[in-house]
Amino acid sequence: QLVESGGDSVQAGGSLRLSCTASGFTFDDSDINWWHQAPGNECELVSSISDDGSTYYSDSVKGRFTISQGNAKNTVYLQMNSLKPEDTGVYYCAAGLSTYSPMSRCQYEYPHWGQGTQVTVS
Repeated sequence: QLVESGGDSVQAGGSLRLSCTASGFTFDDSDINWWHQAPGNECELVSSISDDGSTYYSDSVKGRFTISQGNAKNTVYLQMNSLKPEDTGVYYCAAGLSTYSPMSRCQYEYPHWGQGTQVTVS
């Protein structure tokens, strides 16, 4: 099970730190991904971290968001700075290898999806 937390309502320019915590398993050998689902349901993979520590950021968040792994191997963070209204939406974390699946959330199936945390930027 994955649980996200840290979502909130903030003003533009503010910061939030989202957490993704696994229970029942660790993130060893797993890629961890943060997805953003905007109010119109459009999804974007905004950041990911691989088991070797390499990271990915979408162009829309590069330079503003930072993904990191906690000391415990079951938590990943997404530090979100200089937030913009277009960052509003639900943020989901997903772990493991994905499979394209048009009927799944964001059109990808993962072994583990979290329930999401709401971020509102005004």
